[in-house]
Amino acid sequence: MNDTGAVLPWLVIRQDANGNRYRVGQYATEDEARKMADSLDGRADERLYCVERVGQAAG
Repeated sequence: MNDTGAVLPWLVIRQDANGNRYRVGQYATEDEARKMADSLDGRADERLYCVERVGQAAG
């Protein structure tokens, strides 16, 4: 939960060319998160945006 009490179990993660991972946003639905990741992906050659559920192991 965040400060508002809303449950946001879906994350958009950015991974750069060096393998560093950063949380970009947190969303209520997988569809919402995928739309955001898709809108961001392709803006820079060395970035990858992916969607993960909170607590899901990276891989």
